[in-house]
Amino acid sequence: MNIDIHDAVITAVILAGLGALWCLWAGFRTIARGKNIQFFRIRRERIAAGLRLLLLAVFLGSAAFGLSFFGEPVAYRYFPPSPTSPPTPTVSTTPTISQTPTISPVPSITPTLAESYTPTVTPTPFLPLAIEAQFISTVTPNPEAIFSPLAFATRVVNANPVNPATIFRNPVGHMFAVFSYNNMLPGSQWTALWYRDGELVYYETLPWDGEIGGYGFSDWEPDPQEWLPGTYQVQIFVGLDWEVVGEFVVEGDPYTPTNTRTPTATPTPSRTPTMTPTPTRTLSPRPTDTLWPTATAIR
Repeated sequence: MNIDIHDAVITAVILAGLGALWCLWAGFRTIARGKNIQFFRIRRERIAAGLRLLLLAVFLGSAAFGLSFFGEPVAYRYFPPSPTSPPTPTVSTTPTISQTPTISPVPSITPTLAESYTPTVTPTPFLPLAIEAQFISTVTPNPEAIFSPLAFATRVVNANPVNPATIFRNPVGHMFAVFSYNNMLPGSQWTALWYRDGELVYYETLPWDGEIGGYGFSDWEPDPQEWLPGTYQVQIFVGLDWEVVGEFVVEGDPYTPTNTRTPTATPTPSRTPTMTPTPTRTLSPRPTDTLWPTATAIR
């Protein structure tokens, strides 16, 4: 494909202008993100990188401006255009009779939906300042760290989830959010946030004590009555950077432990009957009959 000097200059101006706009956007974004970093050395390096991008944007913008006004004259000074013969006029053809347009069918009325679905905007996960203030690690996280999608299960064997799912019914018990990872630096701060219907219910933040790559998990085992039904979301951060997010649903009323012991009936003591004193009848000895001697008949 052959292009002349004019087209080459226009192309260079467009590329320089686009490069200046990109460097300007990237510079301001780098400076803004650098101001939010609490480590002084890293914050200074990010701000310096942003300033260099702004200087590059100024240079590219100046180059685009200069090329648009002085590019073609300078190019023609070193590459003079070759003379071209004037174009030979061509004989115009006689226009043909155009066909009469036919009547197009009347379009039918398109039914209008009574209700239209408007997708909701999903906010970008962020780390609350109260949790960020609890960071204790001084190791700069690796920006190349990667995490796999989260798998949810109530049991883990050798770092592998057993029967992972996204819908669970009460009682849930102990929940694990399992993931694989790579390019992690030991000692760098990492955080796991657990939300229920947008409300933070649990979190953990601590220095990374695992390997550079492998399998890991974040777990939560609240009281049974705290597993309320709803949509739960787990967010994983490395430093201040969001890495991965996953969701699962809990259905059914929370399990409430009850006392299964059956109380034994305590026998009610019966009333002790009161003995009514009965008068004792004393029998006096009956005198024995005196036996009189039988009279002997005197003959």
